[in-house]
Amino acid sequence: MKELKQLVEGRRTFYAIDKKSPISNQEIREIIEHSVKHVPSAFNSQSARVVLLLGENHDKLWEITREELRKIVPAQSFASTDEKINSFKNGYGTILFFEDQAVIEGLQEQFQLYKESFPVWSLQSSGMLQYTIWISLEGAGLGASLQHYNPLIDDQVKNEWNLPNHWKLLAQMPFGTPKEVPGEKEFAPIDGRVKVFS
Repeated sequence: MKELKQLVEGRRTFYAIDKKSPISNQEIREIIEHSVKHVPSAFNSQSARVVLLLGENHDKLWEITREELRKIVPAQSFASTDEKINSFKNGYGTILFFEDQAVIEGLQEQFQLYKESFPVWSLQSSGMLQYTIWISLEGAGLGASLQHYNPLIDDQVKNEWNLPNHWKLLAQMPFGTPKEVPGEKEFAPIDGRVKVFS
């Protein structure tokens, strides 16, 4: 496993991926389960919910997404959308990230003082989970990207995989073996982004 600094530096958005994985499905599941278990959440709420789609289920997700987009994207502009969806479908699998709204609402009722903050903290926790899984996949030799076709596909996803209505879909992470290396990444000057007072 790579060192943390290397994983952070190596994590990139990979669109060109294929239906191969250097690790087993069980190892992918273990990455997800370990991350879900150990990533922190406000008040230890453990509100994250994750769905791993492999094989035909992965393909089905992107067909659902394609057809929902077809309803709103003009036909003359659909070719580029179709190409993008194919790039995700060409991957090995997809991870769906949810937050359980029933847990969040329960905390809001229990701790009225922080009522407005719980949805924000929930998103922060989900972001940490997404990033932890992303760099863990990177360390295992998989490339991924983070997509947001919610709420467009929410109802279809819940119906297709019989998921609870109180699970709120936040992001989709298609992944697979990288087919090419992304271009150089540009960085804004760090001295304008970090301040230290000692």
